[in-house]
Amino acid sequence: MDDYDDRDNFGRRSGKPRIVSTVLLAVISAVLGGLIAVILVPAAYPQGNSLEGGNKVVVQQGENPPITSSGATGGESPVINIASTVGPAVVGVANFQYSGNIFAGSSDGLSEAGSGSGFIINAAHGYIVTNYHVIGDAEKIMISLADGRDVPGTLVGGDPRTDLAVLKIDGTKELAAVQLGDSAALKVGESVVAIGNPGGQDFARTVTAGVVSATDRFLQLQGEASFNLIQTDAAINPGNSGGPLVNYSGQVVGINSAKNDTQGFEGMGFAIPISDALPVIQQLIEKGFASHPALQINIDDRYTEEYASFKDWPAGCYIASAENGEAAAKAGIQAGDIITAINGTAITNSLELTHELFKYKPGDKVSVSYFRGGSTYKTDAVLGEIRSE
Repeated sequence: MDDYDDRDNFGRRSGKPRIVSTVLLAVISAVLGGLIAVILVPAAYPQGNSLEGGNKVVVQQGENPPITSSGATGGESPVINIASTVGPAVVGVANFQYSGNIFAGSSDGLSEAGSGSGFIINAAHGYIVTNYHVIGDAEKIMISLADGRDVPGTLVGGDPRTDLAVLKIDGTKELAAVQLGDSAALKVGESVVAIGNPGGQDFARTVTAGVVSATDRFLQLQGEASFNLIQTDAAINPGNSGGPLVNYSGQVVGINSAKNDTQGFEGMGFAIPISDALPVIQQLIEKGFASHPALQINIDDRYTEEYASFKDWPAGCYIASAENGEAAAKAGIQAGDIITAINGTAITNSLELTHELFKYKPGDKVSVSYFRGGSTYKTDAVLGEIRSE
């Protein structure tokens, strides 16, 4: 298996504190027998401002110039300019699925299962970026534009491992596109603005302002676990997923994707850094899928730190199986081994393994520490490749 879903153990439905998706759509896969396949994880690809190859798409091509740090004229807040220049490029994304109820939904049997946000990164081609969990399992996707039009969207490519998706709309004119900034340059305390559709189209293009509360945050959520996330106190609510996080120069620096809604916690939203997301977005546009490095193993996430302590074994990832002839098996790793570290970085569960392997690309060699028969060993593994298609 190439994918896994461990939200029963981590993230949106449990955790310390519980982290939840900001969209109403549930994207939970069934777990059979507790065996959760993990075949592993994104790498950081070289970045650029255009997509090379058959689908060359220039980004950072919004028609309006960046907003200066001094903001709007006359002493007005920069947020006013951001709302007017970036807001028109923000869209609503509605996910329609078959309801199974003949008395619900439209004449075609489809009803809205959830909604989120997105933003246009290329006006000429009609490309839109959003979160994968916004459009997962959709039978039909509808895009709501700032000028009031509702148009069908098609899925160019989606990648659940990074929670990213690219959509396309056709036959439209006078679209606005965002400019992309450098999320690596963000500083803690820097002012940012979130734009999206909390609660759906009734609150379309809601603007909230805040600061970068922290960078390099790790969440144990499938998709989000691939990245070091941006934390912000700009209000992010259900329906904001996929919308842009914007700096005071009017440039998109993040993709809003999750929040902490545990009772007693306020102002803890998280966004995927745009500089880290861009290589995956480029792959989705160019190829329709994203390629990731993999150890090509299946992990049983019933092996928890508590169980490891009970057995007096180390915490790590318990290998249920290693695919014959692939990366881990070639390195001598086998079923029953427990991976404890990658290149010296401790690993205690599958999402931490995902997070660590995201630093690499297919073909890279990594040192894998593993526990077997009471002893810990090291071996070098050449990472294989898996695709999101």
